Amino acid sequence: MDKFVLDQAEGLRRLLNRSARVVAVTGGSPGVGCTTAVVNLAAALAELGRDVLVIDERFGKNSVNGMLGGVRGAGNFTAVVRGEMTLAQAVGRHELGFGVLVASRGNREGCTPEQLALLLTGPADVVLIDAELDRDGALSPLAMQANDVLIVTRIDAQAITDAYACMKRLHFAHAIPQFRVLVNRVQSAADAHSTFDNLAGVAGRYLTVALENAGCVTADPRMTRAVELSRCVVDAFPSTPAARDFRKVAGELQYWPMRPAMSSRMPGVASATVTAAKHADQPSAQHA
Repeated sequence: MDKFVLDQAEGLRRLLNRSARVVAVTGGSPGVGCTTAVVNLAAALAELGRDVLVIDERFGKNSVNGMLGGVRGAGNFTAVVRGEMTLAQAVGRHELGFGVLVASRGNREGCTPEQLALLLTGPADVVLIDAELDRDGALSPLAMQANDVLIVTRIDAQAITDAYACMKRLHFAHAIPQFRVLVNRVQSAADAHSTFDNLAGVAGRYLTVALENAGCVTADPRMTRAVELSRCVVDAFPSTPAARDFRKVAGELQYWPMRPAMSSRMPGVASATVTAAKHADQPSAQHA
């Protein structure tokens, strides 16, 4: 890695004497709202005065960049790693105040965990990674730098079963002992709490994994309209229940206990255990 980048990262560490809170956001099945959650949490955190960086691991119309209609100057991840431009130069700044850096699979190839970790020591208070899982259901080396994994799900049997399967694969791949769960598009908070409690019970019983409730977001047709407008519901329809829910989750996210990066908590764990996880007994959706 170019000495300029190393010196820059070290200078930021000395200047700020802190690390960003890094959260990887993913889900078990398409359509549960992971990308929507990322952009709305970013907007809500920016409203609170936080410096937020969104790292977009996905590609195409379902990515953060695609959902927002393209963020000008969203940058080249590889160029930052190679020292061809600074992180500040590569990050595109959305009009709502948060930064976006495109880091699709092609950009990340060849980067070492050390290089990826250095990229997360910049001035941001919170880094949200819209995490793309690989074909075995594992996180990228970049997302493995996160302090927390946030699983987004919905209240239906398939989504809950898929969320459990996602956590199982991640647990076996990375020895992750704890996940946070956001229940999206709910009719009532009571339904969300019941769903979370059931999922937490199954995860604790079969995986010995602890779940923490990150909150819920109300089902709201204006969420769909905001996406059609390439906007965040927090900005486009700020008084809606969904916007208020995202603000609540964002407000609490700031104060989650700071844990070490997952990459520092899993020495010697082989990703090959994902294969073993695929053959493990899986409870039916009705249990969750």
